[in-house]
Parts: sequence; structure tokens; C-alpha cells
Amino acid sequence: MASFAPFVRESFTPEEADILRRYFTNLDKPVFALVNLPEVVKGALFARYSRSAKSLRRLFLDEFVGELDISGDLTIDATVGLERAEALYDKVFFEYGDDSVAQLGGVHLACEQASNLLTKILEWGRLASYLEQSTRYIAYDTRLENGRYRYFRDPAVLESTLGARYVGDMDFVFDAYADLLPAMQSYYAREFPKEPGDSDFAWRRSVRAKALDALRGLLPAASLSNVGIYGSGQSYEMLLMRMRSHPLPEAREYAEMMHAELRKVIPSFLKRLDVPERGGAWTEYFSKCREATHAASEFLLARCVPEPRPSVTLTDFDRLGEEKVVGAMLYPFSNLPDDQLRSVVAGMSHEERLSIIAAYIGERANRRHRPGRALERTSYRFDVVSDYGAFRDLQRHRMLTVEWQQFTNRLGYSVPADVLAAGLNDRYEEVLECSSDLYDEMLERFPSQAPYALSLAFRIRYVMQMNAREAMHLTELRSGMQGHPVYREIAQEMHRLIGERAGHRAIADAMRYVEHGTTGLERLEAERRSEERRRA
Repeated sequence: MASFAPFVRESFTPEEADILRRYFTNLDKPVFALVNLPEVVKGALFARYSRSAKSLRRLFLDEFVGELDISGDLTIDATVGLERAEALYDKVFFEYGDDSVAQLGGVHLACEQASNLLTKILEWGRLASYLEQSTRYIAYDTRLENGRYRYFRDPAVLESTLGARYVGDMDFVFDAYADLLPAMQSYYAREFPKEPGDSDFAWRRSVRAKALDALRGLLPAASLSNVGIYGSGQSYEMLLMRMRSHPLPEAREYAEMMHAELRKVIPSFLKRLDVPERGGAWTEYFSKCREATHAASEFLLARCVPEPRPSVTLTDFDRLGEEKVVGAMLYPFSNLPDDQLRSVVAGMSHEERLSIIAAYIGERANRRHRPGRALERTSYRFDVVSDYGAFRDLQRHRMLTVEWQQFTNRLGYSVPADVLAAGLNDRYEEVLECSSDLYDEMLERFPSQAPYALSLAFRIRYVMQMNAREAMHLTELRSGMQGHPVYREIAQEMHRLIGERAGHRAIADAMRYVEHGTTGLERLEAERRSEERRRA
């Protein structure tokens, strides 16, 4: 692993290391598991993690360890592995293949200094929970302990003739980000002066968050992030097999580091990964399917040219979707077969169907009052083109189906209107052109690593397919006033298309917490509420 290791090793005092080794499975790698801590502490650590520039181990030392009674853990050394009663699991899971057993043991795992390409691979699975560092709260104008900016350095790229250019261009991008950040904050401070009653702290945090939002498009996909994962043995098994077969070298290297740490905590759940005819065969299957489909795609679609489309297109829906949803709403309260109930609903008047929908939806006091599974009876498929920054946020809705195309420079990039208004667009676009040129230089020799060079302002195409219940969750959450302007517009357009293009007006009306307005400082209202809680 040391030959790969482009990551920065943290330094701890002997006293700090003595505390950490009781709760973390290693002290010198970017991947480690959390053990011997109450679940609420692990959850709180991960929640704080997403808004802090600190590593998880440093965060634990600085903000958590002082509140814990650690005297009972003096004899524990988690870095050498934990003793577990594995005999029962070996018999039930390994010998008999009972997958349900692997759903019963969970692990909190930290994956630090991961590129923004890797974070999307880590967060692909549905059956795990993830928290990722937010570009809204963490500025990338500071450097790591070794004096380097926070971007991934692929060893193969650095050892090539492109290595010096890669580092030079990346440093140029981060230098520009650091230079433009105070200018962008000054612009917003003038545009949104502090209102009477607002604390200076809340106002400044809101201004800073908006500036970070405006400039996140400069950051390359190589930018480093920390990801906290909580998952079962089964979810980790599937994740590691897919990572092992992935063409990105970083994904394969992190898979091995993750496997090494997980084996210290849940070894029996992962034994199939080491068996050639099981884990080996599955990994090979994923790899071969990927390669064969890619080859078929290149052969059959080589002459096809993309047609122009809006940023959000509703490509598929069921015209009888609302009728089917009404039948699904009635089903638990009737004794009729499903197909007979459909016929009954088809004969109802429009007003009768609306009355059933109104009764089922009820009086929703807030967006967290979501109706039941009858809304899963119809679905929508959207083709979306947005900057990679917005894609990062929307991809985390894993309960729907999301698939994305290769991240390239072919769809161009977006420049925020506020960057233009602030007069910073020339420097902004200079960075994006540098990013695009580096991508072109890397593409032939390093096709998997070339997207590292692209800034998050470059566009990517992806599809999102969801049932109406998930559409309600996504559109209401992502259209909220404190959301990023780009994904707010996507959520608003999805809501409009459900009502107008699909004609599902009753379903769209049920999504009553979709926000179609605009706002100035997106974070200000949330900061005001936080200020009130602090005062209380």
C-alpha cells in the first residue's frame, strides 16, 4: 500500500495516540473503522464530520473525547483487531450462505482524502448510510499538513511526463479559488447587508456559505473529501466487489484498504470476498460486463450525435399513473383483487378520485409528513444535464435509480450569474479553460483518471428514475430555500413537469412543500434558527 499512498499521514502525540488506538482500527491510514464507542457518539461524530475540515480522528480528540468516560477502555487496542465470537457466523453465513445474517452486523467506516470521483463510487449502494464533507461549509483555500492543496495525486499520472503539468495546473486552480473567495464574499456582503436583529455571526456564516456555493464550480473532481459510511456486512461486501472491478485505480486501492479494516471488525461477513469462486468470480463478472457493454456501445452508437435537450427532460411516465395510484390507495382498505379494483377506479368520476387522494394525503403539517406507499404505484424518468456540483448532491438520493455518463468536457460548463455580476468571470473562465485543456492532455493516456482534471462547473448527463413518493421527497427537499440554486432549479422543473407534462396534477399538488420562489442568502434562515438554539 505504501507504494500507492498519495495521502497525508496524520501526526499525533503519544498521549493522543494512546487514546485513539482504543477506538480506531489504525492511526496512519485514510481508511479506518470506529469501535468501542456508543452508537450515539459515532452518529454525532459523523454528523459533525460533514461540516468540518478536520479529519475524524482529530475531530474526536478536539471535540468529543473530553465528554466521554474512557477509563474502562484502557486495555483495548483496536489497531491490532478485535476478538469476536465468529463460530456461529461462520456456520450460518459462510457454510450455508445465509445472506440475511450479513445484514445484522454494521460498521462505521471513515474514508478520508478521497477524490470527488471516488465519493460517487463509495455512495453508489442503496443499503448504507453516508455523510460527506460539504463544499458549502468547508473552504479549499488551505493546505494539508504537508503544504499541498487538497486534491488527489494519482501515482501513475505523477510518474508520467504529465506529472509536473498536472500538479502545476491543479495548484493554479486552487490558487484562483483562494484569490476569488474573499472577493466573492465582499460582493455578497454588499448585496446582502446585515439586517437589524441578525447577529454578525449568523450573517457572516451565511455570506461565506453563499460565496463557497458560487465558487465550488472551480474545484476539480480531484478535490479531496472525507466520507463517513455506516453499513451492514452485506452492503460492504457488494460495495467492495464493485470497487475491485472499477477501472479507476483509486477505487481499487481504497477497496483493499477498506477490506483490511473491515476484516478487523466483521471478518466472517466478508470471507466470501477472499474465495476465488465466490468473491473473485463476482468481481470478474462485474468487470467483464462493464467492458463488454462499453465495447458494444462504442460499436453501435459511434455515428449517433446527441440531440439538443433542456436541462431537465421527462422522458417516461404513465398516463394512467394517477388512476393507478388511487387504486393503490384503496387496496389496503378493500377486499377486492388488484385488477378488479383498477376497473372500479377507472369508472369513478374525476371528483371521486380527487376525494380519495385528498383523504390519503391528509393535512401535511410539514414536508416530513409523507404519505404511504400507494404513491410508489407510478414513476417518472428524468434525463438531466447539470454541472457536476449539482450532480454530487442529487446522486445521494439512492433510493431511486440514478445512472450517469462519463464525466467529460463535451457538454461545456456553467458560470454562475453572481460570478458575472461580481466581475470575476474572466478569472473564473480562465480556470475552467485550464481544466479542460488538462483533461484533453490526460484523456488518451489516462482515460479513467482524466476526469480528475475537470472542475465541478463542467456539465454531466445523468438519468433519475423515481416513483411519486420519492419524487415528493426529492422535489420538496431540494427545492428548499436554503438549497444550492442549481439543484433547486432542477427540483422545481421536475415538479412542474410532473404536473404539466405528465398531467399528474393531483400528485403534483400533493407536493405542497416544493418551493418555487427565490431567495438571497440561502443559509440565513437556518443560521437564524441555530442562533436561537444557541441562545436558548
